[in-house]
Order: sequence, then C-alpha cells, then structure tokens
Amino acid sequence: MIRFGLRAAVIAVMALAVWSGGAAAQSATAQAPFHVVAFWTDKGEPDHIAFAKQAIAFYTELGKKQNFEFSSTLNWDDLNAVRLEDVQVVVWLNDFPHNAAQRAAFEEYMTHGGAWLGFHVSAYNDESTGWPWFVKFLGGAVFYGNNWPPLPALLDVDAPSDPVAKGLAKTVNSPSNEWYIWKPSPRANPDVKVLLTLDPKNYPIGLKDTITAGDLPVVWTNTKFHMIYMNMGHGDKIFDSAEQNRLFENALLWLGGRATP
Repeated sequence: MIRFGLRAAVIAVMALAVWSGGAAAQSATAQAPFHVVAFWTDKGEPDHIAFAKQAIAFYTELGKKQNFEFSSTLNWDDLNAVRLEDVQVVVWLNDFPHNAAQRAAFEEYMTHGGAWLGFHVSAYNDESTGWPWFVKFLGGAVFYGNNWPPLPALLDVDAPSDPVAKGLAKTVNSPSNEWYIWKPSPRANPDVKVLLTLDPKNYPIGLKDTITAGDLPVVWTNTKFHMIYMNMGHGDKIFDSAEQNRLFENALLWLGGRATP
C-alpha cells in the first residue's frame, strides 16, 4: 500500500512537470503576437553586414518560439508612418536613417510610444551628424572613439534586477567586438539607466587603437523613451555566447511588452 502510494506520487510529480513545461510554451504562444521590423544595409563594412544577417536569423527563430512577427528590410524609406502603423518594435542593425523624412518619421514614432532596439553603428553620431534630437534620444551620448581590433571583453551587469538583465550573472563574457566610448557618457544623464558596462579590468583594450580608461556603458536605456541601445554588433562572433544571447532575447521581449523568461 505504501509502495503503491509512493509510485502514484512520483507519477503525479512527473505529470505536473510535463504539464508545467507545456503550459509555459502554450503561454508564450497564446499571447497576441507583436510586430517587429528590422532595418539594415547590405552595403558597407563586411563585419557589420555579417552581424546584421546573423541578428535577422536569431530574431526570426526567436519570433517562432515566442509568437511575434519579425521582418526585415533594406529599404529605409519603409521608415514612415504608414509602414510603422502596426509595428510595436523597430530594430536598427548597424545603420540609421539617411534623410530628413526618415528621421522625422522615427521621431514621430518614438514620441508616440514606439519601441527601438539599436545595435552598434546605429547610435553613431558626431559633430557632422546634424541630428540633435537623436543625441538627446540617446541620453546625450556622442561617439568619441573605439578600440581596434575587435576583442572580447568582460562586462559588468549594472542593473541585475532589470527585466532586460534577468538571468544574467554579475558579469558577462562578451565575444569579440569593437567597443565604443562616448563623451559625454550617457551615465551622466539622470534619465539614463545603464544596464551593462565594460569592466575596468579590460583596460587597456585594443592594439592599434587603444582605450586605456574611462566610463564605457555598453547597454543602456533612456527612460524617457521605450528604447535600448547595445554596443555589440561587429563581426560574426557576437551570437557565440548563450549568456549574451539571453540579453538580446530579453531586450526584444521587454520592448514588445512581454515578460522576460
């Protein structure tokens, strides 16, 4: 009688585990899909293009698992009010708007509740850019320099309780990348929440072009908007880290209004 009861209890626990896993998968599928469009370019630096292609494949596969629609386009004229009407998240993969109309459409989209995920070159700006709104959107960050060649780095997780950092350890070993430093640092803006930073133990980083010191935020959000910028995006090694991939996954799900796993 005792043996039968124990066996029944084991079976019940196993059944509950199977049900729980199935329920979690069904929960993601049951949620209404959100819509993502990624803008990129197949012209320019080969390492930037390689990353963009891998990012498209990564997020396409994630969309199948998490029930969201992911599409991509090379046509930046699609950055307009009509095309974005039913788009919840815009992604820029190593490129940015090319004319005033595209810039204006993006400003309108973001100031009316849209979401943005930008990688690497997408945030590049300097004195010649001529887009002050975008500098404010980034939290005041202006490109100052970078290391060369691309190198792996240790990243500190500044906000472990943030949903975008959910499940990450205190530090993340990030694959080879070209790291940007900004002046002023976005951290100086009280509206900016820095999520990950280059650990000072990396300094000096670079061989030809070397960053020797300084505050180097890698992932941040300007809390006045629904946005995340990530410095990663140079080369075909970026998606080699499962831990960093979790960060990429969390970011898009959070921007799409989903709970991070």
